[in-house]
Amino acid sequence: MAGLALLLGGLPAPEEQLSESAIIQSVDRAVMARIHGIASYTVTEHYAVFRNGDETHPVAEMRVKTTYRNETGKSYAVISESGPAVIRKFVLGAILENERRINEPGIRERTWIVSANYEMKIKQAGTVRVDGRDCYVLSIAPRRQAPYLLHGTLWVDAGDGTIVQIQGESSKSPSVFTGPTQMSRQYTNIDGFAEATHARAESSSPFFGKTVVKIDYSAYHIELAPRQ
Repeated sequence: MAGLALLLGGLPAPEEQLSESAIIQSVDRAVMARIHGIASYTVTEHYAVFRNGDETHPVAEMRVKTTYRNETGKSYAVISESGPAVIRKFVLGAILENERRINEPGIRERTWIVSANYEMKIKQAGTVRVDGRDCYVLSIAPRRQAPYLLHGTLWVDAGDGTIVQIQGESSKSPSVFTGPTQMSRQYTNIDGFAEATHARAESSSPFFGKTVVKIDYSAYHIELAPRQ
């Protein structure tokens, strides 16, 4: 946390409007500080699948313990699950496998929300309040087409550049059987780093129809990397 404070300490107070390039640089610094600052973490993730426009009664659920290690990526241990096996396998199982794959070293670098992967532009002047935090609002467009990159909007903390919220549509459909996915994710600040708290993804397919998946993240335990 102290290292992040030193890295971002030169930023002006939130009420001072930064230039577009300075905001983008602050986002890059915050993302890279998280990547290099965290050696590993565990988090409990609760997945709920909704269909047919009903977002009150899930048709399937799964609770997993996720372990992330910087040198290897993500692994999952299922704590509990319910609902039809076909949905758990082809919806929730596919999500977990995709997350595992895109967090492998050599692949995950292409998913980071940084200017190397996204063209970023200020979407509106000044700041807005999101979850009690002053945020700059940026439009983001991927520099290449990929299912894990979004066209959409990014809200970042005006004080330290950490991500507060992201919303958008995947730049490429994850498979020939589904359309683009609409996605949103909210973050909180833990030990100076942005960590997901809630997410929602919506997609359609001929087999499953409209499907909404909601994810809640809790019980983070973070191990910081040794200082260099």
